[in-house]
This record gives sequence, structure tokens and C-alpha cells, in this order.
Amino acid sequence: MTIAVASAAFLLAAICAALMGFAIQRGATCMVAAVNEIVHERKPNRLLAMAETSLWVAGGLLTARALGVLPQFPGGFALTGWTLLGGALLGVGAQVNRACVFGSVAHIGSGNIAYLTSPFGFYVGAVTFAPLFAAMRPEPMATLAPASTLPMWLAPLFLAYAVWRLVMIFRDPSREGFHWRTVWRPHEATIFIGINFVILFVVAGAWAYTDLFIQLAAGMAPAAVVQSLLLLALLVGASIGGWTAGAFNWRWPSWRLMLRCFLGGMLMGWGSLLIPGSNDGLILVGLPLLWSYAWVAVLVMCVTIWAAILAERGIGDADDVHERAGESLLRWVERDLLR
Repeated sequence: MTIAVASAAFLLAAICAALMGFAIQRGATCMVAAVNEIVHERKPNRLLAMAETSLWVAGGLLTARALGVLPQFPGGFALTGWTLLGGALLGVGAQVNRACVFGSVAHIGSGNIAYLTSPFGFYVGAVTFAPLFAAMRPEPMATLAPASTLPMWLAPLFLAYAVWRLVMIFRDPSREGFHWRTVWRPHEATIFIGINFVILFVVAGAWAYTDLFIQLAAGMAPAAVVQSLLLLALLVGASIGGWTAGAFNWRWPSWRLMLRCFLGGMLMGWGSLLIPGSNDGLILVGLPLLWSYAWVAVLVMCVTIWAAILAERGIGDADDVHERAGESLLRWVERDLLR
């Protein structure tokens, strides 16, 4: 990321990052919550909403390319056995953490400071990756992203779809749209995330907040200044989302929960480097660019979370904190927001 901090491009990128954090908190966007919804409620709404995020990013980037304002696409990686192992570790880590990297931001935005240990665990995972998995590091591919070959006539079709979706959101009498004081439905939140990410991508390049910890672990601290400030903007936006909805409740967690968050973050860090990419980068970059390794990694992550949920349900994890965290994250946040 090469933009200067003292520039209009950075200011716009920071605003977009803050708005993404706001939407993540309001919609309780989380892969663990999405799989929980499928297991416990037999509904795929949240998972489809996350898939729609990728659709909006893909359509937005295609439109930007048609307008000639799109920066170069980031490279991809080969699909290997390490991709499968990485996706599994990402899923196990997310379930141990009781939230993926998106869900951790939503928790932090609600004042649950235990989830500040998740990014620290992710960083420790990145630091310890080299001595543990040195032979497993994937090599980047020299080929262009598959999405770069999509025909330009798809851009107006996406714009028509985008207008239709936004009109349906604001005209539905049962919805309040993107209201700043209410819980957002999953699709509303993920659409908002996708729109802001496309703008951020155009002005600052592809960005996933977990990349910061990988850069720091690799000793690239000077290059991580912009990444750090964008992460700060993301967390500030999430906290504003919780505070304006009356959901921000600063609370000191148990050491057991903090340890779970740390271990979950570390596992997600290992998995992200094996793929490579955590589920923020996979959903916002890998899937929209049609990289096969990203699609397989997300699928393996979801299946792993599903298997872990069933395994935990079978052995009966009765601890109150984890029982609450194992519920659908959407219902947990809505209960806090509406009380």
C-alpha cells in the first residue's frame, strides 16, 4: 500500500474503513454466526449475505475497470493441499475464537475487550509460522486473476442489479434500510461493506486488516503505517456502531475467554499463511477475483466450523460464556442492541 498518509486518497480510504467497521458491527457479520445459523436455524441468510459481498466487490471492480480507474489486481496462489489445511485451521481457529476475523471486529465494537487478544494471537501465529511451517509456504502465481478476463458488458448488468437491490432495500416497508440507530439485516450490512471496500480498493489498493499482522511479523513495520491507521479506523467505526446503537458495553472478560480468543487467533494466523489469506481477504479479494484457492479455502473453513459445532454439541459445552458465544452471533448482538 503506497498512498501517503497526508493525502486525500488516504482520508477517503480511512472513511471507507470506518464505515466498513460500522457495518460489520451493525450486521454482526461473521462466518461462525453464518454457519451457526445454518446448523441451528436451517437458514443460509447470513452465508448468502457474505457471498453477496463478494458479488458486489466483483461487480464494483468490473465497473471500475470499465471506467479505467481500477488499480492492478493483486496476484493469487496455487490450489494445493496446504490450501485445504489452511482452510481447516482457519475454521478451527474461528470456532475456538467463537468469531472469524470479521466477527472479532463486531465483538470489539460492542465493547467485548476479550477479542482484542484475537488479533494479538493472529500476530503470534504469523511470527511462529516460519519455524513451524517453513516448507509449506505457498508460492504466488504469475498468471492474471481470472476476473480480469471477464467481459466489459457485464458491468452495466451489475449496475442494473445494484440499483434494483438498493431500491428493494429502501422500499421494503418491513426494513429501515441503513438506519444509523438500528440493527442491520445481514444483506444490508454486507452490501454496505462491499460498496465501501470497492472505493477503498480503487483509492488505496486491496486491503485486509489481517495483512497488517503478517507484515509486522515479517519485519515490515515501516510499510505497515497505513495498514495500522486503516485498522484503527475500522475499529473506531465498529465502536461508533456499537455506541450509537446503545450496544457498547465495556466489560472485563474472564481469563479463560481471553485465552480462547488468543488461541483462536493464533490458529487463524497459521491457517491464513498456509492459504494464504484470512477470511476477510478471501471474501473481499480472493472470491471476487475468482481465484480457485480462495473458493476452496472458504468452503473448507465453513465445513470445518460446521463439523466443530456438531462435535461441541455432541460433547455438551455447558460453560455459560461459551454457550452464549456459540449461539448465532446475530441474535446475541440484537439482544444487546435492543435491551
